[in-house]
Amino acid sequence: MTAESEPKGKRRTRSQLWYLLPIFLHVVGGLIVYFKLKNSDNSIIAWNALLLGIILSGLTTAIVLYVYLDYQSYMLAANERIANGSQVANTASGPIQYADFGHGYPVLVVHGAGGGYDQGVIISRVFLNENDFHVIAPSRFGFLHTPVPGGDNKNSSFAVQADVYAELLDKLNIKKVAVLGFSAGGPSSLEFALRHPDRTSVLVLISPVVHQEPPMGFMDKIMHYGIFKSDFVFWFIAKYFEPNLISFFGVSPEVQAKLSPEEKSWLSDVLIPSMFPISQRQPGMANDRINFSLIDYHLEQINVPTLVIHAKDDTLVNPSHSEYAAQRIPNVMHVEFDAGGHLLVGHKQDVKSAIMDFLTEHNVTETAATEATQ
Repeated sequence: MTAESEPKGKRRTRSQLWYLLPIFLHVVGGLIVYFKLKNSDNSIIAWNALLLGIILSGLTTAIVLYVYLDYQSYMLAANERIANGSQVANTASGPIQYADFGHGYPVLVVHGAGGGYDQGVIISRVFLNENDFHVIAPSRFGFLHTPVPGGDNKNSSFAVQADVYAELLDKLNIKKVAVLGFSAGGPSSLEFALRHPDRTSVLVLISPVVHQEPPMGFMDKIMHYGIFKSDFVFWFIAKYFEPNLISFFGVSPEVQAKLSPEEKSWLSDVLIPSMFPISQRQPGMANDRINFSLIDYHLEQINVPTLVIHAKDDTLVNPSHSEYAAQRIPNVMHVEFDAGGHLLVGHKQDVKSAIMDFLTEHNVTETAATEATQ
């Protein structure tokens, strides 16, 4: 399969001289105090002020240099990671980035907020038997190298995203897939099942957004148009306030306190790093948040077997979303955990077993793979 070339978008980069601003202010402040006191009777105080300024400038320089080098090293690794493992196909709505790997029954893995094709790869490796499936993991609108289509907001709706998935499958000669949608990947996964039922064998939704959400409030706008636009701010929060960041993404402090060392390592070393560079995912998260307020699905029209999985203590996507789906989708299985938060930590093996049993029950297996390809 031949990959089409990656789009080369122009990105504005802030001058690295901004990192010298704290040092400059310390020097200027120290000199001002020194010359103010130099000709007074407080010459000793002037010299002490100058010495203090030199010491503070040195400390500030060391701190800024350490933070700067640490941040640059982290971002270099993040950019190198996303530079590999994906391809780009051209569609009627513009380019779509995707990962395509494995052998077996094709599964369309639709990532959530803060994601991209790379999060889809992680999800597939956590919840599927890696050697049994052909995984197609696209970057949704606004994530990494899949831009948000221009023009009217209707051009970047979840319905259009679902149609782009179908167009991508055409290019890959795949006529039918199992769909696995996580979190904010839920709406376009539902749209795919509604708009392309003949191409959907089963639908699996994990901690999904299903029903309408209110428009963005003040804090939502700060997050989506402020923090998520700055790689440095997001890195600083992840580096020095990781428990708070994990809480923001739907895993309460109570659940975090019970995490095993392996689960803590997975969050710190796999999931959180996969969200960088966050600035290349911000347009998609903002687009999602705008479209959440427009959701109005006739879930009773979904005619494919559906599995919905959620935790009752999810603080990012309210469990009411999965309950709503379970009440309206005709052929649905609803699995609910008492704890685990949005990421279902502590239950990854349980979730994987539930998904694999569901797929096997509905003949989503390697032996049926030839029927799903053209």
